[in-house]
Amino acid sequence: MNGAVNVDRLTLDLAPFLPWPWLAVMALIGLISVGYLLWRGRRGAWLRLVALLLVLAGLADPRLINEKRDPLPDVVAVVVDRSGSQTIGARLRETEEALRVLTDRVRQRPNTEMRVIDVFDRDGTGDGTRLFETVANATRDVPKDRLAGVIAITDGVVHDVPTDKGRLSFNAPFHALVTGRPNEFDRRIELVEAPRFGIVGRDVNAIVRVESQGRPEGPVRLSIRQNGELLSNRTVLPGRPISVPLRVDRAGMNLFELGIESAPGELTPLNNTIALPIEGVREKLHVLLVSGEPHAGERTWRNLLKADPNVDLVHFTILRPPEKQDGTPTNELSLIAFPTRELFVTKIKEFDLIIFDRYSNQTFLPTLYFENMVRYVQEGGAILFAVGPEITARSGLLSTPLREIMPAEPTGNVIERAYRAEVTDLGRRHPVTRNLEGAGTPQTGATWSPWFRQVAARSRDGQGLLQGTNSLPLLELKREGKGRVGLFLSDHVWLWARGYMGGGPYLDLLRRLSHWLMKEPELEEEALRLSVNGGKVVIERRTIGGAPGDAVLTEPAGEKLPVTLTEAEPGIWRAEMAIRRAGLYRAENGGLVAFVNAGQPNPREFRQVVSTVEDLAPVAEMSGGSVRRIFAEGRLDMPSLVDIRTGGRYAGANYIGLRPTEASVLRGVTVFPLGIGMIGLGLLLLPLIGAWFAEGTRRKRTES
Repeated sequence: MNGAVNVDRLTLDLAPFLPWPWLAVMALIGLISVGYLLWRGRRGAWLRLVALLLVLAGLADPRLINEKRDPLPDVVAVVVDRSGSQTIGARLRETEEALRVLTDRVRQRPNTEMRVIDVFDRDGTGDGTRLFETVANATRDVPKDRLAGVIAITDGVVHDVPTDKGRLSFNAPFHALVTGRPNEFDRRIELVEAPRFGIVGRDVNAIVRVESQGRPEGPVRLSIRQNGELLSNRTVLPGRPISVPLRVDRAGMNLFELGIESAPGELTPLNNTIALPIEGVREKLHVLLVSGEPHAGERTWRNLLKADPNVDLVHFTILRPPEKQDGTPTNELSLIAFPTRELFVTKIKEFDLIIFDRYSNQTFLPTLYFENMVRYVQEGGAILFAVGPEITARSGLLSTPLREIMPAEPTGNVIERAYRAEVTDLGRRHPVTRNLEGAGTPQTGATWSPWFRQVAARSRDGQGLLQGTNSLPLLELKREGKGRVGLFLSDHVWLWARGYMGGGPYLDLLRRLSHWLMKEPELEEEALRLSVNGGKVVIERRTIGGAPGDAVLTEPAGEKLPVTLTEAEPGIWRAEMAIRRAGLYRAENGGLVAFVNAGQPNPREFRQVVSTVEDLAPVAEMSGGSVRRIFAEGRLDMPSLVDIRTGGRYAGANYIGLRPTEASVLRGVTVFPLGIGMIGLGLLLLPLIGAWFAEGTRRKRTES
């Protein structure tokens, strides 16, 4: 801001002793009287006129007022568009060059304050570039009579252009200096309609459209990817809505990418891809629960699974072992026969999980059925064995092919004494047992209530999450082929459910265990996830192994950045990075890939990226300003700044105008009275005395 010199402003002010109508009547009577004397040619008439005027002037009490004022600087708002579309091509460089030249010219203008206002796009809310809203907020403290002009450096892609002058927050000329080039070309893919959720195993339909700006386009190749893997390619025509079927093949987040190929001369490929996140929801989880020998906790699993609205439970309790069969006809029995063939052959693949709760092969299933169960697991199914002393029986499950897929091998001993379940080192990193309430630390141990029975076993190829007496395995998990197997080597978890001596986190433990077996994505022990939180991309790596090393984050523009992960808690490593651009982010680590879309799936800021002078022309016309491109033939062509005090137009072929405001602040007032009150009024009687004396002298001469 350049300095300004203080100025004095001298004005004449009147403070009449009588109301103006009274003075007007007196002046009229006096003028008629003096006019009559002048018409008759009376001597002293002019003195009377002078006296009348002086009397009237005295009654008006004239005074000179000298105001001492400090001029206020004119405010010039320079609006710099730093939205996403301004980062395309050379626009950012052009913007900085234009800002530098404009800053120098504004600073050369005397008594001027330049206010630089940066405008960023708001794709987090889907509103795009809100230029005029930002100007209104940034100049809220500036009186309208001090704003000399608003100059915007932008590509013209603005999404809050006022439709009438009444909606403008300022009363000053608006000028737009537009970056970019005429006749630019770009094409993009737009999301017209898409679902947010889908049923696992079914297709959902998304509707997209390819748009082209700047020149007509022929057929375009559209590619469809899911979680980074190419699904298909198809040819589409621009301007026509296209329905794209997408298969939701997993629970949790399914991230689809729909993209078109880049064309030569295209402005940017950033809007050639859209990310479509669809949450996969399972219709129902089908669980088969087979309860064997009666025991105190046999309803624990049933109560847990029945309370879950996402679980469709089929429960059978074996109450009639073969040795109790008699000749009673089936139609006279009050209990249903166990449908072994239907469950373990015909419909076994319909179940997501089979639980054997203290089952000891009371029904003497054929070996073929157990072999079928092994195949069921290897092809993607899941089995959980919750065992007690029955596992050691000669005819128990250890005598069947299921023994080969168990993650631990029972030794045949059953230990019956008090002990507390403890989380192993691996269990503290595994999602099934991580952060269980009351687990304590390796030094303090768990605070859960004790159990009193455990089946001794030797760990084979499983993951030991809990251990019991003498550090023997208590809960073992295993991946078998495409499926999963769990082995719980105690039947006393019901003590926690009953609250014995304070109980334990049986709900969390059993729910996580069953959902891990059913492959819920949130319980994967080796996983890489991306999320957006507070303007940052959060990378989370879950692992039950050691340090996972650095991750590689790929930004929407294709730049790859190494990211160092730090351990946030056992088994979880995290890192954060600020979002520099809306779009699709990709992370890689340890052979795992994750995606997340930052901002809107279809950002408004990148729907139109071709620079334009048309959108802002109405605002410039309303305010008397101008819109012009500032780069011609590869060089900057900046207009000069001039002051225009009158008229409604503030622009010419090679200049843009600012309106001087001449605003000032009053510092002091000095008053010089001219009538000096009643004393002045007395002095004004002198002409009347002179006139009376002259009239008396004339009369004496006449009489002589």
